[in-house]
Amino acid sequence: MQHEIDGGAAASVPQLPQRSRRLPRVPTFSRYHCAVTCPPAHSSLQGPADTDPYIWGQVVVGPPGAGKSTYCAGMQQFLTLAGRRCEVVNLDPANDPSGYTPAVDISELVSLEAVQEELGLGPNGGLVYCMDYLESNLDWLREQLAPLEAEGAYLLFDLPGQVELFTLHGSLRRIVDVLTRKWRYRLAVVQLVDAHLCSDPAKYLSALLLSLSTMLHLEMPQVNVLSKMDLIEQYGELAFGLDFYLHAQGLAHLAEAMEGSFPPKFQKITEELCEVIEDFGLLSFHPLAIEDRDSVRALVALIDKANGYVFAGLTRQGQPAPELQYSAGVGQDASDLWEAMEEKYMRGREPLPDVRERQQRQDGAAREGRPAAPAAERPAASQQQGRQLQQQQHEEAG
Repeated sequence: MQHEIDGGAAASVPQLPQRSRRLPRVPTFSRYHCAVTCPPAHSSLQGPADTDPYIWGQVVVGPPGAGKSTYCAGMQQFLTLAGRRCEVVNLDPANDPSGYTPAVDISELVSLEAVQEELGLGPNGGLVYCMDYLESNLDWLREQLAPLEAEGAYLLFDLPGQVELFTLHGSLRRIVDVLTRKWRYRLAVVQLVDAHLCSDPAKYLSALLLSLSTMLHLEMPQVNVLSKMDLIEQYGELAFGLDFYLHAQGLAHLAEAMEGSFPPKFQKITEELCEVIEDFGLLSFHPLAIEDRDSVRALVALIDKANGYVFAGLTRQGQPAPELQYSAGVGQDASDLWEAMEEKYMRGREPLPDVRERQQRQDGAAREGRPAAPAAERPAASQQQGRQLQQQQHEEAG
């Protein structure tokens, strides 16, 4: 199956083999099996009615086990209590949601088990096929979403955890393009990353690369989240303070912390990867414990800025501005929340080393012809000096 990635060009639609036409569990299957990029003039793909200009929502992505379904359930509960009509759209055919009842479920269109059985595919290939199949049957999704649009619902799209779908494969990107460009949905991507990955510098670097790849591939407003903050030190203490992992700046310290964990020949490529991430200057994270009301409230305010919902009150006559409906107190400095979560969920931390002091020691060692002291033996500067250095690097980068 081939697709042209170029701006909305007609794509060759993946066709079901004859023996698998019973895969969809919806009646009159043939009416949904149509090309997405060339809808007829009367097709519902033309977008929502003009009664409400935009539909707001989130596209929730992340690797398996990051807590996407738990996030959707908790976020739906929070927004409902805040006065928003919120519904979850399950687009993960391998998901059996237990924390929420989806308003739209892709399993009514295509079954992953049936795909694997009929086509002889594994779990990963089956998920890719299901996304291709959804792309070729977006009229079905359009009809399922129509009642929710009429009610002005805020939508949470729960996506599969296969990282290839939101970092490499084109189907999800084209589906999101239809949602945002043709149907006038205003969406923000919420990338969940398990917070305990911060306890291993190599895993944290992988999480940074994954988040950056998602941002570059989907080309959407994106909020990166460290989820499960209450379990952040489940697999060991963190090498640095929480603000280091949230700002994702000064990553030379991260490369230094990984010294000795792999052969020396890989140290240079690790340093270069850290430089690439910093050169883009796109990454930062927000901490989240889904049962912590303050962290959820601060995250909602951040997402509403990303997808533009903060301006929704300007287009809906007679309704107060959204920030007045739910966000009392979100104007406070985010660092206050970070410090509170660090104190609540983390133990004491060694401060960041001072770069200038480390460089002076290395220069002195080079002049005397002796090796520099290992990272574990190097004295650390004060926490305040480390934060001042990060702030200076951030200002210079800006």
